[in-house]
Amino acid sequence: MRKLNNHVQELFRDVPESEQKNAVMQEVMQNLEEKVWDLMEQGKGEEDAINKAIVDFGDIGDLKKELGIKTPAKKDHTKLNLGYSVWGSLLIISLFVFINFYYTPEIIWFVYPTFAVLWWPLTMYFKWQRSK
Repeated sequence: MRKLNNHVQELFRDVPESEQKNAVMQEVMQNLEEKVWDLMEQGKGEEDAINKAIVDFGDIGDLKKELGIKTPAKKDHTKLNLGYSVWGSLLIISLFVFINFYYTPEIIWFVYPTFAVLWWPLTMYFKWQRSK
């Protein structure tokens, strides 16, 4: 049952200490232990029963809302990714142009890898448009 205790501790690690948190943790632990005992009575091994109880329990997002814990919103970096991809692809294409005209000026081949490199900012642009 140490694994259950560790799992419950991990679930509630970002919740500030309070009596309510301890009460909820104790209730969750009791529910998980009961589930493990029920599964073991049905013929599962202890390790299998513990793993199944943990998987069946799922996420504690609703419990965290009940305790008043707000999850931080993820920042949208798609615009930054777009800018990075544009500048990066321009540098790569510039490198191709330089290599082409410096080493083989009689053959214009930099256009072909340019099409491949342009997929990067194009993909980032559509991802940015979708996130708006």
